[in-house]
Amino acid sequence: MAKKSKDPGFGYKSAKNVKGTINKDGSSNIIHINRRFGIEDLYTFFIALSWWQFFLLVILGYTALNIVFGIIYTLIGIEQITPSTGNTFRDFLNGFFFSAQTLTTVGYGGIAPKGLTANMIAAFEALIGLISFSFITGLLYGRFSKPKAAIRFSNNLIVRDFNDGRALMFRLMNSRKTLMIEPKVTVNLSINEQDETGQYKRSFFRLSLERDKITYLPTIWTIVHPIDEMSPLYHLTNEEIKNLDAGLYIMIQYHEESFGQTVYQATSYKFSQILTDVKYAPSSNFDEDGYTVLDHEKLSDVEPMV
Repeated sequence: MAKKSKDPGFGYKSAKNVKGTINKDGSSNIIHINRRFGIEDLYTFFIALSWWQFFLLVILGYTALNIVFGIIYTLIGIEQITPSTGNTFRDFLNGFFFSAQTLTTVGYGGIAPKGLTANMIAAFEALIGLISFSFITGLLYGRFSKPKAAIRFSNNLIVRDFNDGRALMFRLMNSRKTLMIEPKVTVNLSINEQDETGQYKRSFFRLSLERDKITYLPTIWTIVHPIDEMSPLYHLTNEEIKNLDAGLYIMIQYHEESFGQTVYQATSYKFSQILTDVKYAPSSNFDEDGYTVLDHEKLSDVEPMV
């Protein structure tokens, strides 16, 4: 008899066609409203950005600062840094490029502040530049040095015959070339059901696994949940399992030798991703010299049961 587990943190309250709280990539799927954003959240915000978003924001911020100071130099009189060309837009460009030299502390020497006002503004801008680039350098270091797992999960779940019974399976692998040392995985099943009052409620089950931890992982690990008498899926047919309004929430942890720390990664599956009566295709073979060759593109490949 399957035993329900306590709420793993997602809440029992539910609704029809409720979305999962964890995305496939492990990120949160929660929509936050009325949340206060403080200056202490800036570091987390910049660290969490994707690389293209981070560099786009840096470029936009850098350009905006130079535009602002370029306008200021034009307004106070471009003659305080360089002779006027008589054209407002060209004078602004001179102010913009002088701002870029000051902000980055490059200082080519072709343009230099002459008046007191221009010198004060340039000195203030140089201070902003030093602080800004120190902040960006710290963020770059934080982004590169942040311990992070690099696990790829199969795109599908499968339900197939296994050891005189059936089993629910998915696969995972390390996308890096390093070894996953002492990986350990936990799998929670969430089933969304409607009760007698018409309200939806989630039930949670901690799924037993054929093996939930290993010593190290150099290739691919197939996670297997035997659908036996203790499984909440035991009395359901393969088609009924596939049609369940249910999903898996997975957490894996292991020691990452690249960072010398334990790292974590979460993911989720919807039961609509289940394939039945197939098995995972081999993803590795041996070359002529006896080395194991692992094909990362075959992680989710399946083939018919024989």
